[in-house]
Amino acid sequence: MEDSRKKRRVLVVTSVEPEREAILRGLGNDGRFTVRIGGVGPIAAAARTARILATEEPFDLVICAGISGGFVGQAEVGSLVVGSEIVCADLGAETAEGFCSLDELGFGSAHVPVDQQLAASVTEALRAAKMPVKMAPILTLSTVTGTAQTAAELARRMPDAAAEAMEGYGVAVAAQDAGIPVLEIRAVSNAIGPRDKSAWRMKEAFAALEAASSVLREVL
Repeated sequence: MEDSRKKRRVLVVTSVEPEREAILRGLGNDGRFTVRIGGVGPIAAAARTARILATEEPFDLVICAGISGGFVGQAEVGSLVVGSEIVCADLGAETAEGFCSLDELGFGSAHVPVDQQLAASVTEALRAAKMPVKMAPILTLSTVTGTAQTAAELARRMPDAAAEAMEGYGVAVAAQDAGIPVLEIRAVSNAIGPRDKSAWRMKEAFAALEAASSVLREVL
């Protein structure tokens, strides 16, 4: 197992530089990991991830990592979420009866599966390191939630989801297209709902992201 870990090459994609810096602090000098900025939103993340995968050395795993909002009662501020699947929650059509997903429209899928065994191993390793963590669906949205009404509607449509961010689906589609397994790991900085920046806990979220990255060195 030790030999396989040494040989595994991992691409970690973040949206912004502070996320990248936190992850690099946690990873130290582990040369198996390449950490790059993919930009904000699913389109930039998909384009830049695809370019990296097409032009750089072969990778065995892609991870989208960063901070996120957490659904109240599912993932508290300062906790971690490992994606059990990656879902583009706003990809579909508006109808008189409500939102109709891409899957329901029959034009493809807004869900990208992850390696369940690997996601579970990462979750258990984080839990063993005494970190609050949950394995659950992570949502991708181009417009992050800012009202109680939208938060309630998302929770109704996807009651098992624990977190939302803006890049996971884009990174995941690029990895899936290249035939490479993908994971998403998020540190929760705020509760999903009314936008209140005074309640965000960025310092705690970046600390959790750094700590989680140090565990990745041991489990991957």
